[in-house]
Amino acid sequence: MKILSYHPLYLYSYGGGARILRRLYKGHEDKVIGFTTIYYSSKYTPGAIKETVYKVKPTYQSWMKSYLRTIVYWSQYHTFLNYNKNRIKKKALTLDYDILHVVDHGPFSATLSDLSLKKTVWTSFHDHFSTAGGSFENTQKLWLQSTRRLVISEQMGVEYQRLFGEKEFEIITDGVNIEENAIPFNINKSAITIYFAGLLHHDYLPLFEVLATAIDKLIVEKKYHIRVVLRGTQQVKYLNNRLFETIYNPASFDDVELRNELNSASILYLPIKFTVPDFYLYSLSTKMIGYLGASGSILYHGPDDSAACKLLKSSKAAVCCNSLNVDDLTIAIEELIDNSQQFSRNAKELAKSKFDMEKIKERFWQLNT
Repeated sequence: MKILSYHPLYLYSYGGGARILRRLYKGHEDKVIGFTTIYYSSKYTPGAIKETVYKVKPTYQSWMKSYLRTIVYWSQYHTFLNYNKNRIKKKALTLDYDILHVVDHGPFSATLSDLSLKKTVWTSFHDHFSTAGGSFENTQKLWLQSTRRLVISEQMGVEYQRLFGEKEFEIITDGVNIEENAIPFNINKSAITIYFAGLLHHDYLPLFEVLATAIDKLIVEKKYHIRVVLRGTQQVKYLNNRLFETIYNPASFDDVELRNELNSASILYLPIKFTVPDFYLYSLSTKMIGYLGASGSILYHGPDDSAACKLLKSSKAAVCCNSLNVDDLTIAIEELIDNSQQFSRNAKELAKSKFDMEKIKERFWQLNT
């Protein structure tokens, strides 16, 4: 049995979507054919799974100014929409597969569904269509046509049932392997490392500014020794000229290096932007799932009604700060420091009960053994 993995990203690229797919496919690479639609000019990194790549016309270029990007974006969704769809279908007809696994993201997610009416269709819904460049019509089509609907959270599945119909769904996302569950530790107040991995979008910068001010306050008032380690993050101006050291490490695919760095951190910072409810109400960050297995403790910073916050609170697997008030965040950090080992233990229990990677992979591959 062969899966055609149809997605709008390179499998061997940085980002949560690619990470989920790589981990689901690990050990089964010979059963997967990659088919990637790319909207922007970027470097292709080859991996264990060969990918057929189609670059959507016209293609974003890194040198384009904002007005040009707007024109390109509009053209992809309108002027060249049917042209791109026809070219994608033509490429897909040259590929031999049994199961079509679609990631519902972007305007072309439902393009291959008509070609696969006699085949099995699985669809992964990682983000709400309104935040993923998709459309109601495409997502509805995939929801109704799919044999399996693989959602990233319970909240997303329930919402899509309300919008598109009472179809069964399964929760399939990233997970934590047994060996990735580290031993929890108490935070040493004389050597605190606050860790964050990933790029920062504009809406996250206000949260980081509050974090920086809260850290300065703790250093002055509590005499804590704190440094911030950022992995794969762009330079953040709010972190300049502070009382703490900021270390920028480049993005990396080295799992051993990343796991060692993660486990050396005291506090794992998980910001979720307060804007765009369709994003935070239904999506779960792969970063959060990776944090669950680390030795340190999770500091959640974002809306109290997000899918991530509800899960972490119910499991007592993190301290949650739900405002942009510096004093609120300072109190949350102190609570985390005082009870760090217990929060970390609870995170490991959550990882084992909800995000066991081997069990997730077994569920994903259950119809393709």
